[in-house]
Amino acid sequence: MQKFDNFVACFDVLKNSNRDMAKSDEIYRTGVIGQFSLAFELSWKTLQEVMRAHAINEAENGSPREILKAGFKYNFIDDEQTWLQMLKDRNSATHVYDEEAFEAVLNRVYDSYINAFEHFSEKMLVKIEELKD
Repeated sequence: MQKFDNFVACFDVLKNSNRDMAKSDEIYRTGVIGQFSLAFELSWKTLQEVMRAHAINEAENGSPREILKAGFKYNFIDDEQTWLQMLKDRNSATHVYDEEAFEAVLNRVYDSYINAFEHFSEKMLVKIEELKD
């Protein structure tokens, strides 16, 4: 699935980013936040596509929030609260001008979002493989 492949490529860049550089270099930090936003966008769209392929009606239409809630309901994602916080951070990250708020988002990227994306990637591989059976 092309969306999943795009997510994996984007996520690889994010997970290989350097936290120390992100903390000390504003341009690098902005790039990490941008990469997180893109990875999130690709992840929820991948989730929607894979759930559709599994004939989950709730995935036919909906906002990212609705897709995430359906993903949790049908066990396509593990931690609903983390994903909803990611959505909130993605929505606010481009409008954050407060250094402390920006730093908080950056910390969540490294402390939990990369791990959530890793679990998501593994689960999507399984769900995509199930479609081949």
